[in-house]
Amino acid sequence: MMVVIAFATVYLVWGSTYFFIRLSVAHIPPMLVGVLRYLFAGILLLAWCVVRGENIFSRGVVGPAFVSGFFLLCGGNGILIWAEQYVPSSLAAVLLASGPIWFVLLDKRQWAVNFRSRSTLAGLVIGFIGVLLLFSERLKGGAVASGVAGASGVAGAGTGLPGISSIALGVLVVGSISWAAGSLYSKYHSAPVSNSVNAGWQMLLAGLVFLPASLVSREWTGFHFRDVPVSSWLAIAYLVTMGSLAGYSAFVWLLQVRPATQVSTHAYVNPVVAILLGVFFAGESLSPVQLLGLVVILTSVLLINLVKYRKKVAAAVGVKLGGKDVAGVRTEAGDVRGSGEVRGAKTSEGMDAGGKGMDAEGEAAGVEKE
Repeated sequence: MMVVIAFATVYLVWGSTYFFIRLSVAHIPPMLVGVLRYLFAGILLLAWCVVRGENIFSRGVVGPAFVSGFFLLCGGNGILIWAEQYVPSSLAAVLLASGPIWFVLLDKRQWAVNFRSRSTLAGLVIGFIGVLLLFSERLKGGAVASGVAGASGVAGAGTGLPGISSIALGVLVVGSISWAAGSLYSKYHSAPVSNSVNAGWQMLLAGLVFLPASLVSREWTGFHFRDVPVSSWLAIAYLVTMGSLAGYSAFVWLLQVRPATQVSTHAYVNPVVAILLGVFFAGESLSPVQLLGLVVILTSVLLINLVKYRKKVAAAVGVKLGGKDVAGVRTEAGDVRGSGEVRGAKTSEGMDAGGKGMDAEGEAAGVEKE
């Protein structure tokens, strides 16, 4: 039963973060959303680690956490938060589903393996086609999506401002690349501490980076806390407690008890959840071309991961037939301290920003999306 609850949390919560980001930026400046979300989440998670008796001040933890947190949460999710002022949450989720493309291209240590695989190469080509499909209507001067501003109140979102919405789509691609870079840095340079300590520092430091960014951008001009409706405050609370704490905890626990290939299926579910919430509760819409882009991108993700899925299944069968002990099973299940195969789980939120929830091979596509 706990496994079912954990999967439901990863599927639904991380898929819903796009919608709740939309609600929060409707009335709160985007960088301030980052401050509130990650400062509170980081403090709460580190406090929980202290209660559990963990040493949160281990030597060498702050530097790597700052670098990975900067690329993951500031560059990845920060860009997502900003962009959702101008593009529908559902379209943002579709575009960030392309995360595995950037993992393959940026993971230089795996180039020899990845570029020998025909399915991986085909997945890369198909993925780029999917991204181009999402941009095609913008290049033709069409609207991103209608009905968004009326639901969210965000100026410029789907309101006939093709320039800024096109820029927002392009910046989202940069955010997806930043998420992949941060995940890979975390994979190869994380300090030898627990996932919770590492994630807590990532979120806390990211929140501190968002603070001066919020001040320098002068987004506070004309903003008053008293004008923020309850819905936006509830959205912030949801992002802190569910997106950054519950979702992440469920993801890490699943990696310990289930095969990483099963956990990675969130990459296929999250965009669907985001689209359903955007369409039915935010008045958003996706064109047939954009829906086709989603299908093409998810197909590319499947092709990119196909070789790894086959290898893991073959390894699991080999272990079972060979009568070997639990060591091999723990590797398949994602033992963080064993083979290091899912060391990428040390990122703070797996999939909140679209490339979210990658394992060490970049298998689990994300974005939450964290």
